[in-house]
Amino acid sequence: MPYIPKDHISKTHMYLDLLSARQEALSSNLANMDTPNYVRKDVEFAQYLNSDSLLETKLSRKLGPSGVIAAKEETLSPVDELVLMQQNSILYSVASRRMSSIITEMKNAINVGT
Repeated sequence: MPYIPKDHISKTHMYLDLLSARQEALSSNLANMDTPNYVRKDVEFAQYLNSDSLLETKLSRKLGPSGVIAAKEETLSPVDELVLMQQNSILYSVASRRMSSIITEMKNAINVGT
């Protein structure tokens, strides 16, 4: 049975949180497509995934308690937003399967130990 460091759980959890926040931002972009002066929103993964500090601390310092949404000035395209939502959904599915796998391995380790 492989050993699963706590770090794997927390990183997968943070990744799931980022993907969830990105889905929220993308759906908000679609909902506000025709709103005048609306600024497209997205989540920048790179600035969080390779950091040494805890994700929640860094996000709350940068964006406040409201979430992980970063504004970008770009043209909105419904097709592009839908493609990004689908890609994001696939990544979320993979990450949730990874978390499920980690939990199953932990359960197996516990059951073997009892």
